[in-house]
Amino acid sequence: MNYYKYALFTFLISLLLPWSVSSGEKKFPKIEIKPNIWGGASTRDIQKILNSAARQLWPHAHQDRLSTIKVERSRTGPIVLYRRGEKGEYLMRLDSEKTYWSQYAFQFAHEFGHIICRYKKGDQSNLWFEETLCETASLFALRGMTKEWKAKPPYPNWKSYGQEFAKYAQKRITKYPWPKNQSLGVWYKERKHSLAKEPADRGRNVRLASQLLPLFEEKPSRWGACAFINTNKSNQKRSFSTYLEDWKKNCKSIVQKEFVRKLAGEFSINL
Repeated sequence: MNYYKYALFTFLISLLLPWSVSSGEKKFPKIEIKPNIWGGASTRDIQKILNSAARQLWPHAHQDRLSTIKVERSRTGPIVLYRRGEKGEYLMRLDSEKTYWSQYAFQFAHEFGHIICRYKKGDQSNLWFEETLCETASLFALRGMTKEWKAKPPYPNWKSYGQEFAKYAQKRITKYPWPKNQSLGVWYKERKHSLAKEPADRGRNVRLASQLLPLFEEKPSRWGACAFINTNKSNQKRSFSTYLEDWKKNCKSIVQKEFVRKLAGEFSINL
């Protein structure tokens, strides 16, 4: 009798907590779009694009739920603010308009990458690397959207547009090609003293992202490690090797720790 009571109790709890960690499910982040400010695009259509971009990354993030993401129009560049809304919402601004769907997706995925990395204020010595991860997230999401839309576009008549996302990603990679026959280790050694000065150098970050992208496409679950990259971030300055060592230590699983070790090795840094 006690067994049946326990089973019934467990079942009722599962109904009350359908997104619990034990169920293995993740509650998809709510994205709210401020309407009537996008110059020719409907809020509903933008919602479809951003949800599709988020779907490429969210299943692999090491988080069970996120606060609402409130998205508004920007005219000075995309950004996710450090401050939060009244109810803890993330405040994101995208610098796009009309029906430039690939641009919406690219910008959103980049800022969503910061959210996955649990961004916060502090020393910016290694911000260049987080920016690179976010550029990688954009390329990853765009290529994933092309695959998703082949089978399940938001609307049937949008199916043919799906290929444009991967094209958009490839155009960026082609525009900023990686130096031939140069390893990440050699590249880093030549530039390590100047990286902190321009963390948002788009061209440089796209070049780096093109080299990191295969690692995440090989095993998308590696995005889960990014949840722990900013755990130790403070105003104290850290070297890149210390930054990576802290990241590895804060990861929760051996698989995540080994990924960070592998990533460090690409830059010829031994952890």
